[in-house]
Amino acid sequence: MPEQIYIDREKSWLAFNARVLQEAADKSVPLLERLRFLGIFSNNLDEFFRVRFAAIRRLSLSGKTGEKILGGITAQQLIEDITEIVIQHQTESLNIFKEIETELEAQNIFIIKEDEISLEQEIFLKDFFIQKLSPELVTIILNDLAEFPLLKDNMGYLAIKLAMKHQEVRYAIIEIPKTMNRFVVLPSNDDKQYVILIDDVIRHNLKNIFNIFEYETVSAHMIKISRDAQLEIDSDLSKSMLEKISTSVRDRRIGEPVRFIYDQEIEADTLQFFLEKMKIVASDSIIPGGRYHNRRDYMDFPNLGRYDLLYKKNLPLPIPGLSLEGSLLQKISKKDYLLNAPYQSFSYLTRFLREAALDPKVTTIKITLYRLAKNSQIISSLINAAKNGKKVTVQIELQARFDEASNISYAEQMQTEGIELIFGIKGLKVHSKICVIERIEKEKTKRYGFISTGNFNEATAKVYTDVTLLTSHQQILKDISKIFEFFDINYRIHRYKHLIVSPHYTRARFYKLIDREILHALAGRKTYIKLKMNSLSDYPMIDKLYEASKAGVKIQLEVRGICSLIPGVKGLSENIEAISIVDNYLEHSRIYIFGNAGQPDVFISSADFMSRNLDGRVEVTCPIYDQDIKNELIDNFDLGWKGNVKARYHSRLLDNRYRDSNGKPVFRAQLETYIYYQNKVNLLETTFKN
Repeated sequence: MPEQIYIDREKSWLAFNARVLQEAADKSVPLLERLRFLGIFSNNLDEFFRVRFAAIRRLSLSGKTGEKILGGITAQQLIEDITEIVIQHQTESLNIFKEIETELEAQNIFIIKEDEISLEQEIFLKDFFIQKLSPELVTIILNDLAEFPLLKDNMGYLAIKLAMKHQEVRYAIIEIPKTMNRFVVLPSNDDKQYVILIDDVIRHNLKNIFNIFEYETVSAHMIKISRDAQLEIDSDLSKSMLEKISTSVRDRRIGEPVRFIYDQEIEADTLQFFLEKMKIVASDSIIPGGRYHNRRDYMDFPNLGRYDLLYKKNLPLPIPGLSLEGSLLQKISKKDYLLNAPYQSFSYLTRFLREAALDPKVTTIKITLYRLAKNSQIISSLINAAKNGKKVTVQIELQARFDEASNISYAEQMQTEGIELIFGIKGLKVHSKICVIERIEKEKTKRYGFISTGNFNEATAKVYTDVTLLTSHQQILKDISKIFEFFDINYRIHRYKHLIVSPHYTRARFYKLIDREILHALAGRKTYIKLKMNSLSDYPMIDKLYEASKAGVKIQLEVRGICSLIPGVKGLSENIEAISIVDNYLEHSRIYIFGNAGQPDVFISSADFMSRNLDGRVEVTCPIYDQDIKNELIDNFDLGWKGNVKARYHSRLLDNRYRDSNGKPVFRAQLETYIYYQNKVNLLETTFKN
């Protein structure tokens, strides 16, 4: 057996983010989409430092090596390795950005700096600065302050140096406002299009901002700090969970610094001034960058009407046989349906809740909420239901990372409207995606509901791939009702006849399913395991898959993000293949298929194979009983597995090598999946016409 049998999860995550960066570098990706991928890369990295890097840093500062939980590497060594990898990725991202800029100019799109402004643009920007930008600016002169101001987490700042007469130096800081779009589209008299960043509009107006000072030179360089985003939950029993989370979110703004990024062109004395004042030491991650930070803003770069430089938008398709115009409940009462977003319309879920809100026979609605859209139609439908006299119960996860403030706001709004709220269970996040309604039919209660792999969020449903089962299977829905009872009285552990529920049953049940495949393989029966998930990092679960591989079980893994398992190692994992697909949509579905010697069992789940999902959260895995839906999910997995364009191999080398086509025709899995669903619609229409 090789010495290294697991890949460090942090390095594996960085390899995933490098795959996002590959999309930004890929010349076959439309140009403005490449900018978007640069933004996603940057946004991902911000969250990584605020959460994962911060956790490792805390471990390092605790005086513990952390080798046991980090798979054999010390926390301090891991910090050094991560910093080295990130600096390399940042350098690469800057080079990619320069390439994209050059190609944009070939398309007559120019991102200009403050010294490239024309006279006409000067007039426009003067008015823009006075009327819109200047009132939003926060500018602080630093030299004479008794205490250095607290710089906000992940905000962009311009570090200002004013060289005064008589060799005096003053320093200042300007906060780049988040209240405005960072990109300003400038007027043009020709076929060229011009965009300038707010950063450079500020640079252009430094004289106006500091005109009361008699300085000889002024310079401005961007800096950014990332802070530890861990929530510290108050143990005061007199406070509500809502109060505790609200306080903790406010306290996050003063979290310890975990990363400091600076423009590498900054003067040495200016850099030293800020590092000393902010008490940033060598143990923190200090990373040189380019002229601009917060590249996540490029996710919202203006499209300038250049749809030729964007991916063609495929309109979400209908679910064959399920109309948005008729009664969904009536249809679902007869058979199960599967929604696969964004290939199919997420509107089915909002339509389901709107119908339930208005239906006089519906008495109760119960739903779990994790991440919600900015103007959530889901919340509107639930409030509508409450106003119509339905008993609405919502389990809302206040600790959904970086969505806490939004969820607190929605919770307060729902409380005002009389919706009963459940704020979770101490020590357990609720990550399940479930809904059940009760309807009176023939003087009896009948249940309807849905179970999903993803959040009930209209915005992310446009770019995240997730599957949702719409069902009236009474036994499955009875199990969902038991989960809501567990939320209410969580010292009572229920038994579930159909659902697999974390934290009590998921690990043991998946072990049993894998053991069954091992027995089939040892008996000489043809069998397999096909698993699609976001992350695979739980070492005991990986050991179980290694055991299955040694027994001869063929295992196919589609793991979009972290994969701590090392595939293809002789004597350990030679029967395991693992790929990652990174493309236009974010792969988010969890689909688990166990071959069972020709009688496959198929599940959809909210849980990845991570320790937190198996043992530390409330997660729901649902069996699929409808044969057509089983076949559809197996087809979905197989379409992904055939991918040879956007698929990369997982390997010990973390080299993100693209999958070999082996002479086969080009097969882009996400595009082929859309065509698959398009063909289903066309087939139904043809059948209906005939």
